[in-house]
Amino acid sequence: MAATLPQLLDTIAARQGDAVALWYGAGSRSWADLAAESRRVAGGLARLGIGVDDRVALWLPNGPAWLTLLFGIARRGAVAFAVNTRFRQREMADVLGRSRVRALVLWPGFKGLGFLDILAATDPAALARIDTVVLYDEGEAAPALPAVLAHARIVRYADLASAPGQAANLAAPGMGVAAFTTSGTTSAPKFVLHPHRSITAHAPLAARALGFADAGSATLQALPFCGVFGFCQAMASIAAAAPMAVQPFFDPTGALAAIGRHRLTATNATDDMLERLLAEDPLGRRLGGLRRCGFAAFKAPERSDLVAACDRFGTSLVGLYGMSEVQALYAAQPADAAAVVRVRAGGVPVSPDASVRIRAIDGDALLPDGEAGLIEASGPSLMAEYLDDPAATAAAFTEDGFLRTGDIGHREADGSFVYLTRSGDVLRLQGFLVSPREIEAFLEDEAAVDRAQVVAAEGPDGRRAVAFVTLHPGAALAEAELTARARAALASYKVPARIVAVDAFPMTESANGMKIQRAKLREAAARLLRAG
Repeated sequence: MAATLPQLLDTIAARQGDAVALWYGAGSRSWADLAAESRRVAGGLARLGIGVDDRVALWLPNGPAWLTLLFGIARRGAVAFAVNTRFRQREMADVLGRSRVRALVLWPGFKGLGFLDILAATDPAALARIDTVVLYDEGEAAPALPAVLAHARIVRYADLASAPGQAANLAAPGMGVAAFTTSGTTSAPKFVLHPHRSITAHAPLAARALGFADAGSATLQALPFCGVFGFCQAMASIAAAAPMAVQPFFDPTGALAAIGRHRLTATNATDDMLERLLAEDPLGRRLGGLRRCGFAAFKAPERSDLVAACDRFGTSLVGLYGMSEVQALYAAQPADAAAVVRVRAGGVPVSPDASVRIRAIDGDALLPDGEAGLIEASGPSLMAEYLDDPAATAAAFTEDGFLRTGDIGHREADGSFVYLTRSGDVLRLQGFLVSPREIEAFLEDEAAVDRAQVVAAEGPDGRRAVAFVTLHPGAALAEAELTARARAALASYKVPARIVAVDAFPMTESANGMKIQRAKLREAAARLLRAG
C-alpha cells in the first residue's frame, strides 16, 4: 500500500497509464498526465524555494490544477492548506494571518468572485508572510495585483507547471500534507492537519465501502476539494483508479449531463445538492445511472424523502459520517440496508481498525449500546494535530488515542453507530439533557410541518425550548393546538415555549455544504422569549 500521496498517484499512473483519470470541461486528463504535471509543479515549487514543512494555500475551485498542486506540494514535503473559495475579507485575514503560509494560489478570473478585491481589502499584516502568489487562469488576461501584495513575487501556474519535473519524493508517511479549517462556530477556526499516512490509509477503504472500487466505476466530483467531504471523495476515487467528472462548482444541469455522458456510477452529495438534482430529474432518467450516493443531511436530519425518491429509480442513498478531524467518509450505512437505516447519519466505520464508543455526557462512564452520549472515534484516518495549537490537540484526544468528536450519538448492537447532533446543540432543560431531535421528530409528524429546528434560550421562567418550523405548501400553523398536543405527548420540560413558522432556516455555506445556522436560531429564540 502506498504510504505517501506521491506514491499513491505514481502507483496508479504506472498501472493505468493513458486511461482517463478525470474529465474536466470539454477535455480529459490521464493518470500519466496528472503524475507528470505534479512532478513539474514540484520542480517549479523547488525553484521558488518551497520545501519541507512550508505551507501553500490553495484558494481555488475544483479542477485538475488543484490536484496537481496538491501532489506537487506533497512531493516537496510541504503542506497544502485548503482554503474555502467562499471565504471573504474577514475569513481570509484570519486564515492567512494565522496559518503562516508562504505561497498563495488563486484563480482571479473565476466566476467574477473578485478574489483580488477581497485581498485588497484585507489587513496587510495578514498577508505579510506571503512571498509568492501563483495565478491560475484558463485563458483570461493576467490582472494587476493589489498594493497589499506588492512585496510578493508573481508566478503564473502555466509557468510553474512547465518547469523541469522533480523525480524525488521528499515526503514521508508521518509528515503533514493537507490542512483544513474547522467550521469555527464557537471560536476561531482550528487548522486540522492530516499526514500522508492517514489519507493513503483511508482512501482505499472509503472507496471500497462506497462502491468506487467496483468494476467499471466512475464518479461525479461536484463537492469542493477545499472541504474534507470533497477532498476525501477525490482521494477515494484516485485510490480506486475510478475516473472522475470534475465540476469547478456544483451545477445540477451539468452534473446530470455528466452522469449520462460518462456513465458515472457513484458520488456523494449534501441534501441541498440532491434536492436540486431531483428538481431537474424527478424521475431519475439520468440520476438513476448512479448505483450509489452517500449523502450528508445538513439542512435537516433523516431525509427519508430523498431516500424514498432515489429508491424509486434504483439509486441507493446511504447516510455517512465524517468530520475534518477523522476525515469525511469515516463511516457509511450499508447500501443493501433498509431505507430506515440508510437515512441515518453514521453507519459502519470503513476501516476494520476503526472503533466508535459512547461516553456519558455528564461523567466518564462508557455507555452500552442504545444509550446516547458523546461519540469518541479511533482509527487510521484521524488527524495528526490541530496545526500550531498543541493545547487544543491534547484536549481533543483521550489518553488511549480516541478523538473526542463533540458529537452526540449511540451505538447499535451490530457495531454501527448513529449520529444524532452536535453536543453544543443538546438542550439542558430544567436539569435534564434533551436531544433537540426528539422534539423535532414529534413536530415533523404533524401534517402541516415540513421541517423543524429546536433550540433553547433563557426566558422569564428559565431555560425553555423554542421550535422553528417550515410548513408544507398551503398549510397554516395553529400554534396553540400544536402546543397542546405536545403537552399530551412529551414531558413538560420538552414542550416548546413557542412554535414559530418561518419561510426558511438561516443557512451558511461551508466547504462541505449548506448548514443551518443554529446560533442565529438561538438569538431569535431569545428575542421571542424576552418579548413574552
